[in-house]
Amino acid sequence: MSLLYEVNNKPEINITEDDENFLNYIINNFYLKILETNDFNDFEKISIEWIKHKLENNNKNPENFLKLMKNHEESKFLFTSFIGFFYQLGIGCNPDSEKAIEFYLLSVNNETENDSTNKVFNQKSNETFLSLRERNMIIGKYLLSLFYYKDIILDVNYKLKLQKLVKNDDSEAQYNLAIYYMNGIGTQDKAFDLFSSFSKKGNLDAQYYLAICYMSGIGTQKDEKKAFDLLLTSSKKGNIDAQYYLAFCYMDGMGTRRDKKKALKWFLKSESKYFKTTRNKNEKKEFKKILKLAIANDPTAQNDMGTSYRDGKGINKNEKKAFEWYTKSASAGCANGQCNLGYCYGNGIGTDKNEVTSFEWYTKSANAGCAYGQCSLGYCYEAGVGIVKDEGKAFEWYFKSAKNGLTLAQSKLGNLYRDGKGTDKDEKKAFEWYTKSANAGCAYGQCILGYCYANGIGTEKDVVKSFEWYCKSAENRIVVAEFKLGYYYSNGIGTNKDVTKAFEWYLKSAEDGYAKAQYSIGKFYHDGIGADKNIDKAIFWYKKASYNGIKEAKDMLNFI
Repeated sequence: MSLLYEVNNKPEINITEDDENFLNYIINNFYLKILETNDFNDFEKISIEWIKHKLENNNKNPENFLKLMKNHEESKFLFTSFIGFFYQLGIGCNPDSEKAIEFYLLSVNNETENDSTNKVFNQKSNETFLSLRERNMIIGKYLLSLFYYKDIILDVNYKLKLQKLVKNDDSEAQYNLAIYYMNGIGTQDKAFDLFSSFSKKGNLDAQYYLAICYMSGIGTQKDEKKAFDLLLTSSKKGNIDAQYYLAFCYMDGMGTRRDKKKALKWFLKSESKYFKTTRNKNEKKEFKKILKLAIANDPTAQNDMGTSYRDGKGINKNEKKAFEWYTKSASAGCANGQCNLGYCYGNGIGTDKNEVTSFEWYTKSANAGCAYGQCSLGYCYEAGVGIVKDEGKAFEWYFKSAKNGLTLAQSKLGNLYRDGKGTDKDEKKAFEWYTKSANAGCAYGQCILGYCYANGIGTEKDVVKSFEWYCKSAENRIVVAEFKLGYYYSNGIGTNKDVTKAFEWYLKSAEDGYAKAQYSIGKFYHDGIGADKNIDKAIFWYKKASYNGIKEAKDMLNFI
């Protein structure tokens, strides 16, 4: 059975609005990541970490997410490249190089490029759909080229198909090839020549990329004036990427005189589509207010701009733009901006992951007195992130941050006192710091305080108080606390036994991704505790728990 048959004949699946938004979000950000990356030799390793980080942070199971993409009604047009990458890397499935290439080819060959008979294609020929479809094709071409470049085993037929693609005289294919050259696949000189050729033919995207070449000296000598002129031409014709960077030219005086009014005009123009559709007028108003201050080179406002783009508050979420604003803020000396930039480097947000650079920015932030920076620096020393592990220094920085009132640092400091790391073991002091953190509203601290009362760490054992603190923590979606409440209700610890409530809390924790809870809810369904017996649901949760490393779940699956 061909993959084209698979993507055209899918079982019906209920895709929520949240699923739809996340699919579009991750494809857009993966596209930006491809454009940003220079280290394509480590691209697979970096990408695995990036994808897993995105899925984990958004509570998405890799196996289910892969199924979601494959079963989406527009899978053929929008997600085949990303599906191929999952098969290549073995994310949510067993690695399968042949399937990976087949999906890459589906994203770039004529079967998806020209399909005017397809109902979905005809119904969805709107701007957003076409943009995502184009990005799917670009991603597919990039990944297919990278696959070939690294000489992963291909049979003769696949090699012939790929060579045909690379030699294709189609102008779009040549344009996409220029992007690959720009990012190091081939030479940057070739990228510059191709962008120049397409720019002369009036291609707005090529004009934008040619401007980037001039601005950064890629394949040519740096020339900010030429870059500015190209950005202005492309911007006037509606290229929103060019409009955005033209605003920076006016803001920073690159290739032209500084002009705050024109900078504001082009920033707002580049985001006009969002402003036309958003219903939250207060967020829009606040964003414009912050933008004006940021254009005036207020480092705090520039940090706030980064956060707006990072979180999608008042504007469309865009990690690359968040990174750019954090960089401006950090470079201007804003301690919060330095901390956020460290976080971007540490987690590959808007840029390639670089733990050493992350550590350096956290250090600047911490030395400038930022409690978040101090806590993050403490973690770097504790875990050996970007620096040699040093528990003594971890203790010092957690202590400074805790003294500055950061509740998470207070909990982390409690951990070091509890375990005797970087300082003498002192369970009483650990308990005191956990209490401060918990009383200040830190959900993590509340959970650990519940553990202290449960086990008599630094205080007398008190299961009632343990239950109370787990309740507070669970209200803030701490998965361990949710699981503990399930356990307490199941066994009547610190409260009356209530298997219905036990079931509810186990289910919450399981849905939030906690493996032990997934096994427990599987058992409840298996045995009919707190809910009707349901073997199918039991198997579903056992599989999840087994996938997440619970051996007992695997044993139960074999037993069933």
